[in-house]
Amino acid sequence: MTNTVTLSSKNQIVIPREAREKLHLAAGEKLLILTKEDRIVLIPRPKDFVARLSGLHKQIWKGLGAAGYIKEERDNWQR
Repeated sequence: MTNTVTLSSKNQIVIPREAREKLHLAAGEKLLILTKEDRIVLIPRPKDFVARLSGLHKQIWKGLGAAGYIKEERDNWQR
């Protein structure tokens, strides 16, 4: 999905209906804004950050646990 929006004289944009419906956004919901060198990224603000981040990158920890992972990383440091 690609849409074009226009920045108003009040520096506002309207999020297209298709995008709002796809992400289940409603009036008054908070969005996070990430700015990069050449782009802006809007992300719906999670209602619960812990639940949203829980389990991310679990493939890194698979079979290691935190202590094992840290030991492996330290063993790979160049001295």
